[in-house]
Amino acid sequence: MNNQMREKLLEMRALDERVREELAKTGELFDGYCPKMEVVHLENAAALEKMIAENGGWLGKSVVGKDGVDAAWLIVQHAISLPGFSRRCLESIENSVAENEAAAQHAAMLRDRIKFFEGKPQRYGTQSDWNKDGVMEVWTLENEGKVNDFRAAVGLEPLENLTWETEETRENAPPNYAERQRDFKDWAEKVGWRK
Repeated sequence: MNNQMREKLLEMRALDERVREELAKTGELFDGYCPKMEVVHLENAAALEKMIAENGGWLGKSVVGKDGVDAAWLIVQHAISLPGFSRRCLESIENSVAENEAAAQHAAMLRDRIKFFEGKPQRYGTQSDWNKDGVMEVWTLENEGKVNDFRAAVGLEPLENLTWETEETRENAPPNYAERQRDFKDWAEKVGWRK
């Protein structure tokens, strides 16, 4: 176990959570991709990428412990302006799942997140977005009839057990759906998720 890497990952996750909480309180978090949050995400991703290179692959349980793996995965999930990094990490995580070094849920959620940003249907139903009525709901599914089978295969509970709409999502729904969709598409193209 590399305790130094593990501690660094836990510190990076704590910073991400602290900044997110601060920006949520001011409302800045919900007005597009907040530049202050992006700085944290980019710095964390750069540090994680360096650790992955030093390790020669994904930082599995035997390297950084379960909480370290969870922290590394969260950093990748939040590195939303780095599509290449996310895709490379997905491949590494999937290899680690096969070796029992990472959780299957991590690979599933990252795969769905990539699909969401690419504007493609997701398999596991882990991503949500506001609809035109300002209600948070599950993002488009690849196969609605089999989604719970896909979820069960990676240890996720049935989709109907989840609650997407919360007080926070209601309070922060975009006032102009069409404008938000347009801005999101422009951003996704700018950073390389879509062409």
